[in-house]
Amino acid sequence: MTALATKRTLTKGAKQNVKPSMVHWRFVVVLIVVVMVFVVLAARAAFIQVIEPDELIQQGDNRTLRTRDMPTYRGIITDRNGVELAVSVPVRAIYADPKVIAEQKALADQRRWQALADVLGRDVEELKERVSNPQRRFVYLQRQVSPAMAEYVSKLAIPGIYLRRESRRYYPTGEVSAQLLGMTNVDDEGVEGLERRYDDWLTGTPGSRKFRRDAKGRQVEILETTSGEEAGNLALTIDQRIQALAYKEIKEAMMYYKASSASAIVIDVESGDVLAMVNAPSFNPNNRANISPHRMRNRVITDAFEPGSSLKPLAVLSALEFGDVQPNDTVDTYPGWMRLGGSLVKDSRNYGELTLEEIIQHSSNMGTSKLALSVPKEFLLDTYYNMGLMSDTGLNMAGESSGIFYERNRWSEFELATLSFGYGISVTTAQLGRLYTTLATGGIKRPLNIIQTDEQAGWQEQEERVVSEASAKALVHMMESVTQRGGTARQAAVPGYRVAGKTGTSRKAVAGGYGEEYVNIFAGIAPVSNPKLVTVVLINEPGGDLYHAGDTAAPVFSSIMGGALHMLNIAPDDKQVTSSALQRGDGSGS
Repeated sequence: MTALATKRTLTKGAKQNVKPSMVHWRFVVVLIVVVMVFVVLAARAAFIQVIEPDELIQQGDNRTLRTRDMPTYRGIITDRNGVELAVSVPVRAIYADPKVIAEQKALADQRRWQALADVLGRDVEELKERVSNPQRRFVYLQRQVSPAMAEYVSKLAIPGIYLRRESRRYYPTGEVSAQLLGMTNVDDEGVEGLERRYDDWLTGTPGSRKFRRDAKGRQVEILETTSGEEAGNLALTIDQRIQALAYKEIKEAMMYYKASSASAIVIDVESGDVLAMVNAPSFNPNNRANISPHRMRNRVITDAFEPGSSLKPLAVLSALEFGDVQPNDTVDTYPGWMRLGGSLVKDSRNYGELTLEEIIQHSSNMGTSKLALSVPKEFLLDTYYNMGLMSDTGLNMAGESSGIFYERNRWSEFELATLSFGYGISVTTAQLGRLYTTLATGGIKRPLNIIQTDEQAGWQEQEERVVSEASAKALVHMMESVTQRGGTARQAAVPGYRVAGKTGTSRKAVAGGYGEEYVNIFAGIAPVSNPKLVTVVLINEPGGDLYHAGDTAAPVFSSIMGGALHMLNIAPDDKQVTSSALQRGDGSGS
């Protein structure tokens, strides 16, 4: 073979070896596909993690993130000495998750459900019916259960039955301060009394804590903690010792005199602080099973009544302030009656000539009528307004009434006369207490206080002189005769103390006139030499044979005022101390 032939043969063979094959193209296709898959996965990952990651982050957080509220309790209410009147105690609520109950087939365990129904006092079939809908996720079974009951339910270990923390309001004084404090509902929100009025202050804002947990429910990371606002406490001007004494006395009086209700208020003269505010019948705010609405009303501030003779000192005061009479002057009440515009004004008997003190001592309608008619109508009405009878007392309590008074363009002499002895006007017990407090301060009117504050300048800026000190003091000394021999309320006297006051026995108005039901009032000041306390007692509709205030309200006043004076260590000022039996001798008055 020649060299040329050999070269051609080798050249031809080399060309066949470099010719592409199907194996090579398959490799390229697979490689391209793999690369494209990785490109798509990278693009998807970039889209999920960079462009729109929020949805998946939210899904992950829903599984792992939890926010838990930090428990907060309602503020405490105390009296002026720090005695607790309302506190919140931790309790538990029992609730169910019907979806979990259905998934775990928990209803099949009849024995455990029967035990749960027994401890809750419920029918087992009714209880199971409440949790039978798996579409629901939260159902309360019972609120505010005791720790012992909660522990028992926890040991039952029923799937889907859980406990949660909550608080319950507890009132250590029970019915003694029920209408004053009010109460809260099952969600610890104030619905009556001071609980309702100061609900925002007593309610705190709970804090919260956000944390992450793992698949086993264990806390692995605290992400955020938010501080809540602590609830405020409320300190009242009430002295719980005097409050308890006053409630005991009016409750016994209501039962003894067969009255429909009774009320009392005790006021510190110097500050206007209310030391006691009580009503009967009352209710137990810790057991609300059978609470009737009429027991929940704070009658001291809500109920207005015609005060009767307890308002007679204002007629004398008006005449003194106008200058028409002097403290030692006399008024002729002969013959004990007179006609004004066809209507009759009369006394129980003909007293003849009476001094101003004797007019109050004998509660003379004739005397006060003549004094009221001796001054201009505008001056008389201004005196009533200035003493605060037609305005709020400053207590700032929910439901407080401002009284009832119908202003007229024209007043007849008979209307002015009846106004002088407490008819044609309705006031509350608190308003009457403020009036007598103004007299006790020497003519300075101040708002009443039920809430203690650190700043005492508030009431000092609001105080106002409404009558002269000389007239106010003279009137107080005149009212002292009411509790002495010959007065209408000898049973109101307090052994060892000089007491000034006035009875009031008024008939209750009905359609077309006045009925046979009475309101008995005694309002008084002690000690007269240096007034410290004012107490007003009201007995509503006494049902026995005694229906004069001197026989019903006066002895209750004596017990409350005497006990309060002793509790506050106020020195006696009566040099002629007589026995209790003599001080409470028989006496009656209008």
